Formats: sequence, C-alpha cells, structure tokens
Amino acid sequence: MEHALAGNIKISPCSAFEDEPVPACRVGMMHAGRSHPHPHDCHQLKQKRKGANQTENRAGLRRNTDQAGKAAGGAGGIRTLDTVLPYTHFPGERLRPLGHRSAYRWKALPLIVRTRFRKTRLCATFIRMILPARRFRPVLAAALLGAAFFAPAAVAQEEAKTYPSPGEIVAEAAPSEWVTIAPEDMLVMELGPGAKGEPRRVVIQLMPPPFAQGWIGNIRKLAEAHWWNGTSVNRVQDNYVVQWGDATEKKPLPDGLETVPESAYTVVWEDLSPPLTNNISKAKASLYPWHAKDPWRDAYSGGADFVYGWPIAGNAERAWPIHCYGMVGVGRNLSPDTGTGAELYTVIGQAPRHLDRNIALVGRVIEGMENLSSLPRGTGDLGFYENPEERTPIVSVRLASELPEAERPNFQYLSTESATFARYAEARANRRDPFFNVPAGGADICNIPVPIRKTPAQ
Repeated sequence: MEHALAGNIKISPCSAFEDEPVPACRVGMMHAGRSHPHPHDCHQLKQKRKGANQTENRAGLRRNTDQAGKAAGGAGGIRTLDTVLPYTHFPGERLRPLGHRSAYRWKALPLIVRTRFRKTRLCATFIRMILPARRFRPVLAAALLGAAFFAPAAVAQEEAKTYPSPGEIVAEAAPSEWVTIAPEDMLVMELGPGAKGEPRRVVIQLMPPPFAQGWIGNIRKLAEAHWWNGTSVNRVQDNYVVQWGDATEKKPLPDGLETVPESAYTVVWEDLSPPLTNNISKAKASLYPWHAKDPWRDAYSGGADFVYGWPIAGNAERAWPIHCYGMVGVGRNLSPDTGTGAELYTVIGQAPRHLDRNIALVGRVIEGMENLSSLPRGTGDLGFYENPEERTPIVSVRLASELPEAERPNFQYLSTESATFARYAEARANRRDPFFNVPAGGADICNIPVPIRKTPAQ
C-alpha cells in the first residue's frame, strides 16, 4: 500500500489523508522495520490539516469582508452583520468563531464561577486542567456552584447547633443545682376573679437574710393577721409599678410592727452568710462573671452580680438588692419614713435602678405576674385609680405555710452559684442560637432573670 516517490518521501495510506506526504523522519522509522506508518503520524496529519482549513476559512472571511466593504464604498475591513453572527463570546474572553468549543453553553458555568466566586477560580482552573473531558465539566461546574451557595449555610447551621439557647442550658441543669423555696418564704395573694371568672393568684418569694429583714418581719405579721384581706390594687403606672394596700390609709395596722431605719436599705458584706468579702475586687473570684469585659461593670454602682439567687449591687463596703422587673418593694412617704410593709409594689416596666438604696426591696414575683402587669392603667397622678370601682380587689394574702399542704405552691430556683447558672448567664449575655446574628458581648444584670420552676413531682 505504500507508493514510492522521488527522494526519501513516501505517500501515507492514512484514511482521508493519502495525499499527505510523510516527513522524512517517519520514513526512516518505516525503513527500520515498520511497513505501515505509526497511528501518531495520522493524528499529526489530521491536526495539521484542521489548522490549515481554519486558517483558510479565516482568510477567506476577511477577504469577503474587505470586498463587501469596498463594494459599499467604504475602505474595506468593516465588520458587517454577516461577519458578527458567526462569532460568539463571553465577557472577558476574546472573540471566537461560533463552531469553537468555547461557544457551548456549558462553558458559561465555569465562567460564572470565576466571575461571581473569585475564591473558587483557582479550583475551577485546576479541575479543568486535570479533567479535560468535556462531559465532566458541566457536573464539576454545578458542584462548585452548589458548594458556593450551600456551604456557608451549612457551616452557619452547624455553628448554631454548637451553642444551646439559655432555656436549653437550664433544662439540662442537674437536680442538685435547684434550690427549693420554703413555704414560709412565699406570700400567696389571691385577687378577685378576672373578666371571665378565672381565678388570679400571685406568688411572691421573700428575700433571704440579711436583706430587708426588718420589713420582711413586718410583712409576715401582716400576712398572719390577714391584714391585706379586703384591700385592693390601687395604682398601675405604665412601664413602672403596680401598687397594692389600703387605698384609704385608715385601716389599723397590727401591733408589734418595727420601724426600720434607712441604713437597712443596704448591708455590709460581712453580714452575708457565709460572708463573701468586704472588698469587691476579692468578691469577683467568688461570683460567676457574665460580662465579657468586666463582670462587675454597672452604671448604678461599683459592681453588680448574683448572690444566693438574687441580683445584688454593691461597692467596696456595702451591698443592696436591685430593682429588676418583678421585684417587690415597700411603699413609703418622704424621708425619713421607710414604710412598714403594708404598702407593696412590683416593677412592671424597665428596671427603675434609680430607686436602689432609696426604697426597701423585699422579694420578687415568681408566679402570676401577668395578673398584675395586664391590669388597666390608672388615669390619675402617678397611675393611681381615680374611682374606687377601677381598683382590683384583694381577696387574701397569706404565707404559703398557712395553706393546706395540697394547696401550697411548690417552686425552685436555679442556684446562682452553680455551674449551669454560669453557662446560662453567659448565654444570655452572648446569644448565639439561630435567631441571633451578633452576640452582644454582655448584658444588663436585669436581663438575666434567675430561672424559676415548679418543683417536679417525685
């Protein structure tokens, strides 16, 4: 099948290329024992022929364009519609013929990846180098797009799962970390029935020693004498307080009530049992920090933290309770009067910290807060009701220890000295659960309410 020609040139029998001369270097290989040309010879000839055809086509296209332009009176070389249509390109790429492999639609996918996601450009280029087969490129481009779109969401979801919410942390607390509230430390106030006849109960936890013990002693005597039975809620000031007692201020008080001095608004550190310290810098080591920058930073005092289940502020010498939402205080007249405990109020708005050290705090509402905060606002000065009919009647106020055991409320609070409370307080200060985008880095002490729960059934 080989045909000798002049010199040392032979005609190759390759299909469709029988008229192509084989280079002399290949002829030598044939004479070396090979009777037919190597397949690589045919491949080179095909590539050479293809390149020559493309060159001829481009040259012919340019000649036709020049001739058309000159025929129209121009200078030639003008790109007409006929010459634009056979070309297609993508932004940032040089103009290529329509039949070129870069014109396929799938070719746009790696380009989009490089344009919109520059961080994946190197990866896309590398993949194109190691896997040149066309059939893989659409799959790879789709995979890159999917990773760019969905990987950040998956990472964010994983991070959100890493950080439990404050409620989830509290739910994991060990039974030993909960402190049971004694019945003698709870007041049970029964209000008149609601608009639909539903009962309305409010439960108040009294503060432990050494805080406000003079007033709390008076409150116990008032409750034992059933003094509040038949009185009313007579003041509801929006975003401030709800106050109850004898609206007429004429009801006789029981004997033996103590007159408490103003100095009892605060206590010395040594009075705490067991004593913490008389120096705030040393007290930091005994309390769990909940502020990222300074665990004791507080706008109203030298520092604030939780002590034995209660929010407490202080300075180097003394400590005092804080007016947070739901805290219960003693109403009084102008100084030097400090009140007897017969007039009580609870905070239903933003914490009025300016009242700290100016009024005695004696407890906090632990159940039924909605029965007070939802009452109609008073229209008189400071939220007092102007008409007796507007007041909410109080049926009774008793210590829980007076009630039959089956009717007693049973509650526990999470120990603020526990490891779970430390995690809970940090989570309240730095919310990372799914709803939140940016952790705050700290929290006001009144935004970390001490968790309260009903005592689980045995």
